[in-house]
Amino acid sequence: MEKRIKRIYIPMTETGFYILYCLRREQHGYGISQQVKKITEGEVVISPGTMYGTLSKMERDGLIAFVREEEKRKIYCITELGRQVLDIEIRRIERLYKNTHQDRL
Repeated sequence: MEKRIKRIYIPMTETGFYILYCLRREQHGYGISQQVKKITEGEVVISPGTMYGTLSKMERDGLIAFVREEEKRKIYCITELGRQVLDIEIRRIERLYKNTHQDRL
């Protein structure tokens, strides 16, 4: 993985994290925003501008790929590079959680 990709995406924004997380299955932007709203119980709402700007940037950087178009909606999926970035971020979040909960013993 390029250092540039790590520098740009690690640590990830909450928006970026949820977009990659949702794209483990093929999805379009509106579907992602609805899934994020559901799994966060409405705490995270991704605006259309943020969604499509982030999708475009992630596609340019090779984290996601365009799969096909359905009813004028672009369907994307995560790439191997995107999975690597997501895995790094999940491990980082797990480490943070573990480290902050050790003090509670």
